[in-house]
Amino acid sequence: MAGGNERSMKALKEVWRRAENSLCADCGKPDPDWASSTLGVFICLSCSGIHRNIPSISKVKSLKMDHWDDAQVQFLAKHGNAVTKATYEAHIPIYYYQPTYNDCQVLREQWIRAKYERKEFTEPGKQLPYSDGVKEGILWKRGRDNGQFLPRKFLLSEREGCLKYFTKQDAKEPKINVKIDVINATFQPVKIGNPNGLQITYIKDNKTRNIFVYHESGKEVVDWFNAIRSVQFHYLKVAFPIASDNEIKNRLTRNFLKEGYMEKTGPKQREAFKKRWFTLDHRRLMYFKDPLDAFAKGEVFVGSRENGYSVQKGLPSGTQGNFSWHYGLTIVTPDREYLFTCETETDQLDWIAAFTSVINQAMTPQEYAIEAYFKFKS
Repeated sequence: MAGGNERSMKALKEVWRRAENSLCADCGKPDPDWASSTLGVFICLSCSGIHRNIPSISKVKSLKMDHWDDAQVQFLAKHGNAVTKATYEAHIPIYYYQPTYNDCQVLREQWIRAKYERKEFTEPGKQLPYSDGVKEGILWKRGRDNGQFLPRKFLLSEREGCLKYFTKQDAKEPKINVKIDVINATFQPVKIGNPNGLQITYIKDNKTRNIFVYHESGKEVVDWFNAIRSVQFHYLKVAFPIASDNEIKNRLTRNFLKEGYMEKTGPKQREAFKKRWFTLDHRRLMYFKDPLDAFAKGEVFVGSRENGYSVQKGLPSGTQGNFSWHYGLTIVTPDREYLFTCETETDQLDWIAAFTSVINQAMTPQEYAIEAYFKFKS
């Protein structure tokens, strides 16, 4: 910490050491070492960069390298994360997604701007752009066959409990009409190749369909994301009237547990291993030829340990299929074994950890029904 007198430095350290200031005020990352001298919050380096882009609202300084005068230290002492959160996060809707340091830039930036710049959560009952129960607008959607992103009209309706999209602005009939309770949405900037890329998935005939969209405006695409969560929340409140708000919140949109490339072989376990893109969405392991495919080439149900599912490091001895990656793993189900190889040991261990976390969870009645469908299909 450069400059400043001894008294100020001591006072700054005391405020910094408060338990409330041990996590970033915006993303929860431990040990923040930056702060806003105008908002009075302690934040991490990454969030400080977002604050720096809102200079009319927030002035950020390093707690280690910059000089803090007495007045600034007193301001931090008077505010801090707890007091500031009580003001700027006083009325966050239960369905609003609050990002963490593991989330992408657009989610974290719009969360910070929503709090401090637009002050969306300071007043009770404030009308928000994602709380109307209906949202209509243009999103750039990737074509299923040609891979081109083209503008498409989307309509989200709480009254109808669905999401629609139309191939033309004046089209009367939608290309799809999806019930809100089978929809998931997750940000995928790297996969889609756009910082505002959003992947919308839904279940149809017990198969997963992917739609890849983006909007030029970060605010607009995050508003769409939270509008989907809002409509889902109110739909599920009616469908499950005795469920608590937190129980329903946990059933809203979810991030995938893990994605990445592995090699796989067929059921006879003598075929050559082929490189595929895998997505683990709770108990559904889907594999694709390309990460942006609309439909999976196949899906594997991953059940619980008490029902005969397990994951093992390595491949069974005598495996005959040719493979170029040598870090194998085997998923054991009551009906057969699925063999995969990973490029690196780190990938192998990460996949094993992800599968283990799912297998160690007890299955719900709905998941037993999904398992029965997978067994019938096979």
